[in-house]
Amino acid sequence: AGCAAVVLIAASVPLAWLDMPPASAQAMMRTPNINIPLRTPTVNPTIAPRIDPNVAARPNTTTGGPTTPRVTPTTTSMRPRFNPNSTMPHARYSSNLYPSCEAGNRDATGECKGQPTASGDGGGTGKSAKGKGKGKGPSSPSTATISLNIPNELVAEIDGSMSEEQVRAMAQRHGMVLVESQNFPLIDATIGLFRVTNGRPLDAARRDFAADGRVRGVQFNLRHFLQQTRTAAGDPAQYAVAKLKLPQAHTLARGMNVTIAVIDSGIDASHPELANSISDNFDALGSKEGAHVHGTGIAGAIAAHGRLMGSAPEARIIAIRAFASAQGGAESSTYVIIKSLNYAVLHGAQIINMSFAGPKDMLIERAIAATAARDIVLVAAAGNAGPKSPPLFPAANPNVIAVSGTDAQDRLFAASNRGVHIALAAPGTDVFLPAPDQKYQMTSGTSFSAAYVSGVVALLLERNPALKPNDIRAILTATARDLGAPGKDELFGHGQADAFAAAKAAIASPAVPMAVAPGGPGAGTDNDVSVSRELKVPSAAMASDKSANNEPNRPAAQ
Repeated sequence: AGCAAVVLIAASVPLAWLDMPPASAQAMMRTPNINIPLRTPTVNPTIAPRIDPNVAARPNTTTGGPTTPRVTPTTTSMRPRFNPNSTMPHARYSSNLYPSCEAGNRDATGECKGQPTASGDGGGTGKSAKGKGKGKGPSSPSTATISLNIPNELVAEIDGSMSEEQVRAMAQRHGMVLVESQNFPLIDATIGLFRVTNGRPLDAARRDFAADGRVRGVQFNLRHFLQQTRTAAGDPAQYAVAKLKLPQAHTLARGMNVTIAVIDSGIDASHPELANSISDNFDALGSKEGAHVHGTGIAGAIAAHGRLMGSAPEARIIAIRAFASAQGGAESSTYVIIKSLNYAVLHGAQIINMSFAGPKDMLIERAIAATAARDIVLVAAAGNAGPKSPPLFPAANPNVIAVSGTDAQDRLFAASNRGVHIALAAPGTDVFLPAPDQKYQMTSGTSFSAAYVSGVVALLLERNPALKPNDIRAILTATARDLGAPGKDELFGHGQADAFAAAKAAIASPAVPMAVAPGGPGAGTDNDVSVSRELKVPSAAMASDKSANNEPNRPAAQ
């Protein structure tokens, strides 16, 4: 009887389990709580939003595969939230292309010997305000096949008294053809671009050409790359606006009557965010390529004033197209960048934004020194080659304000270059910016960090046009919000730029009378007049074969 009772009890247990209501079974599982906080930038209520009612956000559409319910938090209607995938396809331009091998692994021409270190490999440590933390950088394509030189091209300073026919004849004697030559008042020199046609090794052709009595110096036509990574999904709220304290800063200045030259790829001047912002255009390439995501995003970080907010929404931009699409990215060369710098100086630029990076280029170094001597502020991206990269130029030039990138949590952008030359940091990770054809993009790179800082410089110059480049550097670094290790460090420099604090400090600087040409920057009467600046600084001799051509690529001390 006892055994029978045990059997009956055992048989009834699964029946009782099956009779349990579904709610009881579900109660045994833990359902995660979904909490999605809003990340809308704080906007000063005294500033009216600038929204173009004619531009509507695109609907979010998906194709293929099953659909998944989306949880969307409730937001205010003042600033619509965009889905970057519905307005801009993933950009493929300029994932890091710079070969970031160690400085000791470069040959005399600057090329990487053997297999270079992969860029942005996350081998470094990114520090935040709370402490240290390791981050992995984005993977990059193999750089073994990337040359820093334009194939078969040389750039030379030649005797300016020669006629074009004489230059062509000289080139022919050395197995080359003249591609283009121009006199550059910026460096008081005539520079020619030559292409080797007789099949000789480029270095042998360079040495032979440098020995000609009418050639004052020869170098390779070096490649330079824009500093942008692939677009990424994320929160499109403009966190950079709050980080830089732009709404507060714009109660003091908005960049009015300040001219910024943007040496970059093509800019979509018709974008609603850039309406009336482009005061001048120059195509240093002479090609027919249209607007580009990088150049348009850079201009937006500086001057956006529609749905988005740039750091200097009233600034005037000289759009200089110096970079063209290439395999996997956008690139330029020594000769084209010299043309661009020369144009910017001659047409009244007060600030020059250089969101590109490359090797130490003696001709560009010479042009930067001449530009800085004219009291023009130079701002450059630190580079996206990662923690193992040597310093990249022009950011490592002591006349340039080098800017590294940060994210919404004030951590260092994983692919950002480091170094003692870094002056400041600014948002550059997953920033929301305009793109060609009235679209928008979510993108990352120290390029955009530099652009934000260029706009902040414009605020300072509006407040006090007498400020010199060294004054501006001192104000920016003194008012920056310290990040990472206390004091200046190799990741964030002096800290993250603070537009409001810098703008307040600018007016307190001693004002020095500055002669301004009628209608020029600072006149406050005509926003569309550019002024050529008188060129008085003597040029330094271009490095020739008889000088130290193989100087190590070390950054000069700040």
